[in-house]
Amino acid sequence: MKKARLTAAITSVVALTVSACGGTSQSGQDRTANQKLTEGKTFTMAIGTDPGALDPAMTVLSVALDIGRYLYDSLINLDEAGKPIAGLAEKWDATTTTASFTLRNGITCDDGTPLTASDVAANVNFVGDPANKSPMSGLTVAPGTKATADDSARKITLTSGAPDAFLLRNVGGLPIVCGKGVTDRQALAKGKYGTGMFTMTEIVPNDHYTLTRRKDYAWGPGDWQREQPGLPEKVTFRVIQNMTTAANLLLSGELNGARITGQDQQRLRAQKLFHGEQVVPMGEMFFNQAPGRAGGDLAVRRGLVQALDLAQIGKVLTSGSGAPSQGMVTTEPRACAGDAVAGKLPAFDVAAAKSALDAAGWKPGADGVRVKDGKRLALTAIYGTQLGPTMAPAAELMQQSWKAVGADVTLKGLDSPGTSQVLFNTGEWDISLAPVTLLLPSQVGPFVSGPKPPAGTNFAHIENEKYTSQAAQAAQMSGESGCATWLAAEQALIERLDVVPYVNSVIPTFGSNARFKVIFGSVEPSSIRMYS
Repeated sequence: MKKARLTAAITSVVALTVSACGGTSQSGQDRTANQKLTEGKTFTMAIGTDPGALDPAMTVLSVALDIGRYLYDSLINLDEAGKPIAGLAEKWDATTTTASFTLRNGITCDDGTPLTASDVAANVNFVGDPANKSPMSGLTVAPGTKATADDSARKITLTSGAPDAFLLRNVGGLPIVCGKGVTDRQALAKGKYGTGMFTMTEIVPNDHYTLTRRKDYAWGPGDWQREQPGLPEKVTFRVIQNMTTAANLLLSGELNGARITGQDQQRLRAQKLFHGEQVVPMGEMFFNQAPGRAGGDLAVRRGLVQALDLAQIGKVLTSGSGAPSQGMVTTEPRACAGDAVAGKLPAFDVAAAKSALDAAGWKPGADGVRVKDGKRLALTAIYGTQLGPTMAPAAELMQQSWKAVGADVTLKGLDSPGTSQVLFNTGEWDISLAPVTLLLPSQVGPFVSGPKPPAGTNFAHIENEKYTSQAAQAAQMSGESGCATWLAAEQALIERLDVVPYVNSVIPTFGSNARFKVIFGSVEPSSIRMYS
C-alpha cells in the first residue's frame, strides 16, 4: 500500500513534502524480474548533501525530511487515489477548523514505551505555538492551533488556529515524535524518539547515517503487514555529491538507491535498472525583497526576468527533458488542477529588460554595471549543489544574461544546510534558484506571506496583499471547492514576479538489487524490497 506523508519543502535545501499521493512510474522489465527476494540485507541510499539536524518539527530540508520518513510516522497516509488511510491513527474526522484522531492500539516508541494521545497532542501544540518558531507552523499546523488528549480513548481533538482547507491532510501528515522528544529537541536533532519503522543507530556527519529496522513495527500504512519477505534489516544513507559517482555505485551494486539527474540517467535506463519517477520543480526563482535589496522593486524583478531566455535555461537545467511549470504545486495527483503560470511571466526581451532597469533608476556605469545613487547593481544568486550537475551551467547561463543587461551577479553554490542558513538566517542573498517543493496549495502561504525569518519562513520578504486575501478566502473552502481561488492567489504571486516558476522535471530514483515506491520524490520506507 502506498503511503504519502503530508509535508512541503525547498528541494535545493528544503523539501517540504507534506502529502498527497505520488507514484512510482516504471516501464518495461527491470533486472529484479530475474532475481529473488532476500532477507537480512542493508538498503544503501545516496543523498546529495548532509541533512543537518533531523528534528522533524524544526526543518524544511527535503533531505532531512526524507530521512525522517524512516524514523517518524504520521497520523494518516494516503492511498494511490489520494484518499486517507490509516497511519498512527485508525479513525479520523475533520472540517476546516476542527479535527479528531483515534490512535491505533499497540503503537510503541523506539524505546519501547507506548505512544499516547497526549504525546500526539504535544506534537501538535509544539508546532502550533509561535514561540517555538517551528518552520512547520503555518505549513502543517496553523499558529494558535490547540490540541487536547484523552489517553484512555486514545483520542486527540484539536481546533485549528486558522481555517485550513486541507486540515486533515496537513495535521494528519505531521511527523510524530514520542514522549520526551517534544521537550528534548537535541535528541530529536539526532533522530531519536521515533514512531517509525527504523531507529537511528549511527551518525557520521557528511559521510553516512545508518538506521536499523524495528522488529516490533506493525502499524505501517493502511493494511501493511510486518511479516513480508525482502524487507531490509538496515538502511544506510551515504552522502555522495557527484551524480556520476552515484550512478557508478548503482551499477556496481554498492548502492541500492539514488536519485539521479543529468545525463547519467540514460546509461542507467539502458542497463534496465528499476526506477520510480516523480515530477519536481527544477526551475524556480525568488528575489529578496527585504528593505535595501534591489529585488524589492517590481521593475527590477521584471527587468531581471526579461533578461532571461527561460525556455533555453530550462533545457539546460533539465537536459532537455523538462516541461513548462504550471504552478508551485507539482506533486501528483495535484489537489487543484490548473495553470497559474501561462501568460503571467514576461517574455524574453533584452531591450525591454534594459528599459525596465533604466526606468527603475539603474543607469549603465562606466564598466557596464548599472548604478543607482552611487550603488552598483551587484547581486548574489544562490543555487543548490545537491540538485545535480545541471544547476551550475544553468546558473552560469543566467549570470551571463544578467551581465548583458548590466547586472553584476555573483553565483554561490550551497549544499542543503548552507542554503537553509542563508535563506532563513543570514539573509545574505538577492536571487534564490532553490525551488520549493509543495504538495498542497495551502503550503505556499508560509513561504510567500506572513512572518519573515527568523520568526517565520517568508524568506523572500514578500508582501502581496492580493495573494493574502485570496488565500484567506480559499482556506475557508474545504478541499477542491476552493481550487479556483487558490489558483487566483498563486497567479497574484506570479504576476508580481514574487515567484518565478518556469520548468519542471521528471526525476528518477533508481534501484539496484531493490525495488520500492517513490512518493513525492522520496522512497517510501515500508515499500522497500531487497533482491539477491
